[in-house]
Amino acid sequence: MTPVVAVILGLSAVTLVLLLGAFLATTRQDKKSREPEPPGESPLQTADVAQPPQPSAGQVGIDYPDPRMIKVGDTIDCQGVRSRVLGAMYLSWQGNQWTEYLLDDGTRRYQWLSIETRPALEAGDLPHLEVLLWTSVPTQGMVPAKTTLSVEGVDFFPAARGTAAFRAEGVTSMPERGLLDFADYRAADGRLLSFERLQGQRWSSSYAQALPPGTIRIEKKG
Repeated sequence: MTPVVAVILGLSAVTLVLLLGAFLATTRQDKKSREPEPPGESPLQTADVAQPPQPSAGQVGIDYPDPRMIKVGDTIDCQGVRSRVLGAMYLSWQGNQWTEYLLDDGTRRYQWLSIETRPALEAGDLPHLEVLLWTSVPTQGMVPAKTTLSVEGVDFFPAARGTAAFRAEGVTSMPERGLLDFADYRAADGRLLSFERLQGQRWSSSYAQALPPGTIRIEKKG
């Protein structure tokens, strides 16, 4: 190999090494620019993000109408259905008091709306309103037993039983005063079933649907 050829080959080798080094450096820089930023360094993660407001339970009479203010003759909106309050029954049993309103939505489908102030479930809690919408259900002559009842394939367990004193107002098909036997049952999924009767008469039964706060609006005073 002549000295000239050796020099040329040596220069070519040096040039190749320099070009390869530049290529690798460029590749590493490009890869670094595409890697995700470490947690905590991203502007989206370090910026203060406003949290959505938490839902509030609200206060009866302030955030939504107080259903205890319903009177006979009022027109109310209950779950989007306008009904007239035909009558009311004021009941008491062992210190508990509640009111049941007879509703007429104009289709001859009568329902009862019961409202009761329930005691706190745990120490430190406040009493709460229990608002239930009752719909008649045929039980084919079934009488309330002191054991589990099976209605339409659902097992209902005894919850409360007794005789309540009542005073009626307006149209209720009940006497002005009297005694009402009742037997309440509850299913495992929370559904309610109740039997009621005037003493000496036949039992009638109803399913209950619990209404969330703010469901009822008083549209027109009687």
